Amino acid sequence: MVIAEITVVPLGTGTPSLSRFVAEAVKALEASGIKYTLTPMGTVLEGSLEEVLEVVRMLHRLPFNKGAARVSTRLVIDERRDKDATAEGKIRSVEEKLKGGGGRQ
Repeated sequence: MVIAEITVVPLGTGTPSLSRFVAEAVKALEASGIKYTLTPMGTVLEGSLEEVLEVVRMLHRLPFNKGAARVSTRLVIDERRDKDATAEGKIRSVEEKLKGGGGRQ
């Protein structure tokens, strides 16, 4: 299982607002069937490496199809082979450690 974070930034769109591009990306993610979590600064994807890379390719190309002159994409991939990992599991692990006395300061 791969957990990846992607941020796609369309450039040369004539406006600083990106919400219309994000909305199109979310529609495409819904159609893809991949598990995803939208965040204010990017999107977390979960699946096999092949699935994730296919979706990344699609998301990178999407703004060009919507009129962007340039696209900058940042991708971070976390792949564990020693055990199954999920985004929810990673967060839960940190929360459990916080409950054990290593709380926020």
